[in-house]
Amino acid sequence: MTISENTVVFITGARIGRTLVETFLLRPKHTVISSVRNTAADYVKELEALPKADGSHLQLVKIESSNSGDPAAAVKDLTDIDHIDIVVANAGGAGEKGIIPLDVVSPEIVTDVFTVNALGPLALYQAVKPLLEKSQAPKWVSITSAAGSIGRLEIYRAHIAPAYGIAKAGLNWITTAIHSANKDFIAFAVHPGLVQTESGNKSARAMGLAHAPNSQRQSVDAILGLIDTATRETTSGKFFNVIDGTEIPW
Repeated sequence: MTISENTVVFITGARIGRTLVETFLLRPKHTVISSVRNTAADYVKELEALPKADGSHLQLVKIESSNSGDPAAAVKDLTDIDHIDIVVANAGGAGEKGIIPLDVVSPEIVTDVFTVNALGPLALYQAVKPLLEKSQAPKWVSITSAAGSIGRLEIYRAHIAPAYGIAKAGLNWITTAIHSANKDFIAFAVHPGLVQTESGNKSARAMGLAHAPNSQRQSVDAILGLIDTATRETTSGKFFNVIDGTEIPW
């Protein structure tokens, strides 16, 4: 089995997306390319040691989402990759910056968060597009947030996370543009739930919850289920809450 015969998946944010990386690696004949900020970090060895199914392997690349040149440099180094089938734009987040109140958040903070969560995926798309075009069924998946829904901003109380919401709304626009500009692509956005990560739990507390309600396993299984069944007609150009299966208005 050669790499060219494998299903090739590119996932940004290997650390926060570890469960997603791990699950794809447990599928036979999958080449998983995933990004880390620092290839010398301690957690890299843990990622490299993840179990792998027959014919599957992991290749780590360096991408810092705030550096617009990193995606192109990473793709340039993929000399043995002749196509990419699935891209999951998973890297992102905002931490405490994301929930600074609307009345006081600075333009500089908003710009920083927007750069990571919207411009980072844009640079990724531009870098991987030539390899996606060589796939028989190219899929682009944006891991976004319900906080980026303008249609339900008031219902979701997304005003409590202005910098994050603005950035994810930008990512949502980019996702619909990828769908519109590439008639052979399946491109869609997913809200992964309020997931039990450090940032997810902080967001939950800001909403008055003790902790985030959704486990990483629950979220990843739902995302994979949608990726596996996605079609141009039923999925592309849309925004889904993968936890309850509903479509979210942009």
